[in-house]
Amino acid sequence: MASIRKQGATYEIRECRATPAGPRQFALARFQSVLTPEALDEAALRARRPFDRDRVLADARARGIPTTPHRRHEAARKLLGELRSGRPLEPSLVALLKQALADREAQPLPEHLEDAAEWVGRSETGRGRALRGLLRAASRVVHSRGDVTPLPDEPFPRFSSTPSSA
Repeated sequence: MASIRKQGATYEIRECRATPAGPRQFALARFQSVLTPEALDEAALRARRPFDRDRVLADARARGIPTTPHRRHEAARKLLGELRSGRPLEPSLVALLKQALADREAQPLPEHLEDAAEWVGRSETGRGRALRGLLRAASRVVHSRGDVTPLPDEPFPRFSSTPSSA
């Protein structure tokens, strides 16, 4: 039977196997923060014993690990990121992609997601850098207007209910 174990900032789906040296745990798949169908697929592929997908999902939910039924489609995200950054593609690949995508069902992008579509396929580092830049710009705007409210003398709440000695 497979189980989930926390390893630092990541989780592992593990399986116990009998070896000449005794029982050992083997990592079937690793994931961060959210258990996705891709992680379950990878674990099922590597498992040597029967893999109970529903039991692993129930174990994750019982431990408070977020799960999602939606696939991440990493390859499509990466391709979109490369296309949006202006990297050229081989013309024969463009033709093959158009042909393969012509038969796929598509839905129009909701209006509220049009601005966010630019960030699909960008790395977490790039998104983080952009967010920090926006926060710095917002901070400069607020400070330039002079509307900055001064911080109180005691910016953090006391941990004690007794009055402070100051």
